[in-house]
Amino acid sequence: MKLRPIFLLIAFSLLSGSAFAQKKAALKKGENRYEDYAYVDVIKIYERIAARGYKDEKMFQKLGNAYFFNAEYEKAEPIYRELFTMNPNQRPEYFYRYSQALKSAGKYEEADKMLEKFNELAGNDQRAKNFVDNRNYLEIIKLNSKRFYIEDAGVNSEYSDYGSALMGNQLVFATARDTGGVSKRRHSWNYKNFTNLYGADTKGDFDSIPGKPYRFSKEINTKFHEASPVFTKDGNTMYFTRNNYYAGRQGTDRFKITRLKLYRASFVNGAWGNITELPFDSPEYSTAHPALSPDEKTLYFASDMPGSLGDSDLYKVAINDDGSFGTPVNLGPGINTPGRETFPFMSDESELYFASDGHPGLGGLDVFVARMRSDGTFRSVQNLGQPLNSRRDDFAYIINTKTRTGYFTSNRDGGKGFDDIYKFTELRKLNCEQLIEGVIRDSDSNEPIADAQVTLFDAEMEKIKTVNTDAKGYYNLGTVDCESKVYVRADKVDYETTEMPFELPKNGGNTYLPLTIKKRFVKIEEGTDLAQPDVLDIPTIYFDLDKWNIRKDAAFQLEKILAVLNQYPTMRIDVRSHTDSRQTHEYNQRLSDRRAKSTIAWLVRNGIDPKRLTGRGYGETQLVNKCADGVKCTEAEHQMNRRSQFIVVEF
Repeated sequence: MKLRPIFLLIAFSLLSGSAFAQKKAALKKGENRYEDYAYVDVIKIYERIAARGYKDEKMFQKLGNAYFFNAEYEKAEPIYRELFTMNPNQRPEYFYRYSQALKSAGKYEEADKMLEKFNELAGNDQRAKNFVDNRNYLEIIKLNSKRFYIEDAGVNSEYSDYGSALMGNQLVFATARDTGGVSKRRHSWNYKNFTNLYGADTKGDFDSIPGKPYRFSKEINTKFHEASPVFTKDGNTMYFTRNNYYAGRQGTDRFKITRLKLYRASFVNGAWGNITELPFDSPEYSTAHPALSPDEKTLYFASDMPGSLGDSDLYKVAINDDGSFGTPVNLGPGINTPGRETFPFMSDESELYFASDGHPGLGGLDVFVARMRSDGTFRSVQNLGQPLNSRRDDFAYIINTKTRTGYFTSNRDGGKGFDDIYKFTELRKLNCEQLIEGVIRDSDSNEPIADAQVTLFDAEMEKIKTVNTDAKGYYNLGTVDCESKVYVRADKVDYETTEMPFELPKNGGNTYLPLTIKKRFVKIEEGTDLAQPDVLDIPTIYFDLDKWNIRKDAAFQLEKILAVLNQYPTMRIDVRSHTDSRQTHEYNQRLSDRRAKSTIAWLVRNGIDPKRLTGRGYGETQLVNKCADGVKCTEAEHQMNRRSQFIVVEF
């Protein structure tokens, strides 16, 4: 049932004491109805007061919230605007709600300003972090858009119709058409009026036009809410949402509110029966909107049970072989936010679709998708884009991955009722991909290297693709899924192979990965220091404090020198050992001399003729930087002076 529009507020002159008292009484009544969650009633009461010129900050907070929670975002926007005019110093949540209302009005620039302020006030809120990490969210949504053809599903009424599932040759959905349009409280999972389950005959697929709707099952429908069914593939078991009402008895929480629960039913002898509530239900919180994994061993659902991150979170629970259940597990902050996550659906391709107003979107609830990894975790969340998502509430998405057709629900403009079911055809899949490209260069000359071989590996080091660089050293490895860990290897004849790991971004685009490779053959002549990075790349030969014996890690580096001396039997080298300035000059001279001689002795023990080796210590006499006695330096600066040199003196 559509609510009448709110009129612009008119400032009135000061009221008489009697009129003022009447307004105070009406305001108090409105507050009571607000606390009772009778949002439609409170709207009417506050509208009357506001229309008579009564402005009160608390009242406008409640009126704005009443519209917001009823998804009347276009009506919430001017109320929140007036609220911030009265007092711009509102609690963080009001900045977020106002931003959502502004989005629904298409005022994205203003909405982003509210989100900036929200981030300042609530920087630890996941919604704030999502905004900061995705400031270009509108551009990303635009890239994901224009992928759907949408049409009316053919089953809608003037009331609320939402949430659909296929069971054999039936399209099953929730509708308020037979409840007389009596408005009840708007639940945080998008409930408007009491609903029953209806069916409509189809050809058993998403492509056919459903027939005339009819009541689904008298055993399932009650005088309270029934909604969001899901069926096993054999059609013998269904899970569905209902208010806390079983065997003719209504249950409430400690505040006398009837919450939502999940139920399971069996199809026996042509009728639904054996209705039982699931063991993790509770009268103190809601569980709703079930969805099954492709293997039907996991149930996904929405709940505000203790431990939830927001108004409603998505959970999963194992379905054991004997029909019992495991312990519900929250899907975590990668999926859930302090806002609403609801109406999950798991496709045959292990993609989790759900509705959220906590992730960056166009306004209200948007439909998002996150691909599940093999370890059960999820990749980054992506907005499905327009036209499937709108500035209003869009939710209850289901898809047949073989035909790329399905249904979703929206309360966008142009529908028959408050919520309407739409049929869609996905024209192209949403693939978050990164194009990997780059240039291979010589590490010494920085010149591009043509005809270098570049190979792409996945996280398990399985080869994906190999290409060669062009004349300018450029390579293109094509596209890879976002958030993938990959390895890129570059090699060429006469060059050392280089391999680097990379974590690809979570959003689509191009990743530029330049690499350098080093020549395997290095020119050596008299005066060359074999320890230099462009030759053998030998770091400091480490000795223990005040010691000069060769450690195991130092021996590894000396093996490089040994190999060169064995390769060139006529080469002679001069071993030079240096220290930093942190000791006396005499001490450093003696220590470095012992270390040089210890190095030479190691080479001799390993077969090098001592006539080919000379050497001495230079202490602190040849510092490479400013770090002389009395100069304050960092450890890294001192380290530069503690070095070994292997100078070719004859070749």
